[in-house]
Amino acid sequence: MAGLFTGGLYALLGLGLSLTWGLLRVINLANFALAFLGAYLTYQLATAAALDPILTLIVIVPGFFLIGIALEEGFLRFKLDELTSLIVTFGLTVILESLIQWIWTADFRRLESPYARTSFKLGPLFIGLGGLLAFLAAALLTLATWAWLRWSYLGKAARASAQDGPMAGAFGVNRRRLALLLAGLSSAYAAIAGLFIALNHTLAPSQIYSWIGVVFAAVIIGRLGNALGLLAASVFIAGSEALTMAVTAPGWAPLVSFTLLIVILLLRPEL
Repeated sequence: MAGLFTGGLYALLGLGLSLTWGLLRVINLANFALAFLGAYLTYQLATAAALDPILTLIVIVPGFFLIGIALEEGFLRFKLDELTSLIVTFGLTVILESLIQWIWTADFRRLESPYARTSFKLGPLFIGLGGLLAFLAAALLTLATWAWLRWSYLGKAARASAQDGPMAGAFGVNRRRLALLLAGLSSAYAAIAGLFIALNHTLAPSQIYSWIGVVFAAVIIGRLGNALGLLAASVFIAGSEALTMAVTAPGWAPLVSFTLLIVILLLRPEL
């Protein structure tokens, strides 16, 4: 059960990266830093303003949507390719980590909330409310993202633009506006991921980097731009990590994601 809930959090963290990488050809590592910034903002608003953590999304999500648009505006202006975007957004990640550490220091912080203290008994298992909400949010967001990418005009335009940008533009797709919207959604997803990081984990700025590898692997295994594939890959990786920790030692868990990635890429290099 813990693996299932952790997989939901991996999916939330990877959803924005999967969209920007798969549809915009931008490898935006800054999404991880934005997610942790969202977690710290959730912590701050919930403790200082005594807001319900979920209600903080009303403030944080629109702000992050605008941040995503601003970042994509810069990427478009300087015409970054995939490799350059990887380097630039890694630099942005380091800057955001330093900003978080400057404001909140490097001390560990924990958001105390009813969601973290509440659990349900299901047979021999105790299910934490925070983890359950994270998985439900991941399932709903990935399903909704898959649906609008598959059936809405926006989704069809995004897929067409990713496959052949000039041809999509010739048929009336406003590629610039589409890119800005997708980038804004990607950052909004990071804000939602930040909420559930704050609800379920102790916060420290350096933890940003501990999530990058496993989520990066889940995004690739699930196929770029494939929301449901990302969720399945995330749950599979998290379940494999939980099994590894149960039969060996916790120190072996980080090897799981990249071992799976290497094996799958060897068997199916077209991924």
